[in-house]
Amino acid sequence: QVQLVESGGGLVQPGGSLRLSCAASGRIFSINTMGWYRQLPGKERELVATITYDSSTKYAESVKGRFTISRDNAKNTVYLQLNSLKPEDTAVYYCQCRALGGTLRWDDYWGQGTQVTVSS
Repeated sequence: QVQLVESGGGLVQPGGSLRLSCAASGRIFSINTMGWYRQLPGKERELVATITYDSSTKYAESVKGRFTISRDNAKNTVYLQLNSLKPEDTAVYYCQCRALGGTLRWDDYWGQGTQVTVSS
């Protein structure tokens, strides 16, 4: 089984910054895409950013130029740098990866979520 553990959420003022981390562990043979999603209160979960194994990235329009996704393949870890935060970025942020694990097939795995609150 593959586990994802996120860290780095919290309370920040508008215009501030946070860095989220997510480490994958367990029986992992390979990880393809890693990403961050978020769920705003009363809304469906939405894509924030994804990154492939060779670091090709994709961002939601709402976060382009403010958020940066990166990864460390040796550590099976993905990061999300959040800058110029706005109150509308307040959400639970979830880490996701597509991994070849002990099931010997490619599956999607999710973290438990970390709360980001942007408020003065």
